[in-house]
Amino acid sequence: MDTRSDEPHKLKREYDPNFKITPEYKKSLPDVQNSGCTEMQGANVPILQVGISGFRLPLRFVGPDGEDLTLESRVTGTVSLDADKKGINMSRIIRIFYEYEKEVFSPETLDQESLRSGLEGYQYYHCSFEGIIDRADRVRKIINFDFIYSSACPCASELSEHAREARNLLAIPHSQRSLARVSVEVHPDQELSLLELRDMCINGLGTETQVMVKREDEQAFAELNGAKVKFVEDAARLLYEQLIEEARIIDFRIVCSHFESLHSHDAVAVLCRGVDGGFRAEYEDFPNLVI
Repeated sequence: MDTRSDEPHKLKREYDPNFKITPEYKKSLPDVQNSGCTEMQGANVPILQVGISGFRLPLRFVGPDGEDLTLESRVTGTVSLDADKKGINMSRIIRIFYEYEKEVFSPETLDQESLRSGLEGYQYYHCSFEGIIDRADRVRKIINFDFIYSSACPCASELSEHAREARNLLAIPHSQRSLARVSVEVHPDQELSLLELRDMCINGLGTETQVMVKREDEQAFAELNGAKVKFVEDAARLLYEQLIEEARIIDFRIVCSHFESLHSHDAVAVLCRGVDGGFRAEYEDFPNLVI
């Protein structure tokens, strides 16, 4: 009896946060950066600078009266690359800066742990606080919080799998850095911390961009994006689901922008709770949603 099915094989869409890396598994991971000149593309020439730019760290600065000031710094780290070398280890460049952290950088608690390698790094969030007194002498406390995440396209994911199954072609679905600008009005008699608001974003979207990444972390992030594919409207609804359950939040607006790697334009979505006299869904400041 032939038990074969004509139905295409469907891969699992799930992320296992408890998956442990064994030495054998780690050794089996592809190492494209160190694959040698046989995999090189383009001209066989040395490169004077290749590395990272815009990597943020808290810099400890001594003020005029000897006081300690902590300022945000943006670091560029580059190395040269020989003509017969394909790639570099960017995470090693980042770790060099952390090795000097006790002497140069502020000894604040590390904020984000990598997905599988156990490394830690500083994660930054743009936020602002507003205090408004309206005509009825009502005090409104508002937090504006930017959350940066990765969004993998569900459509591109399915089309890529179809190309593999139907034509045996490697296809890569598109994903991109994305931004959610969450504005919440907190009950005047209660408090909501930035960390709590951040955790709501993480719980809703799941694919926060990473600071420290080794090969096992990059694979984990690819699995995470595969498990949590989302259109921009999905992202807005996922955040709505989180915020609507928090009793301390009496009103909110969610603005999501996916900086498309497929299109020459962005994909955007806006949701609000719909409170009389509160946030409105009419939002026009999309050009200022930048990372």
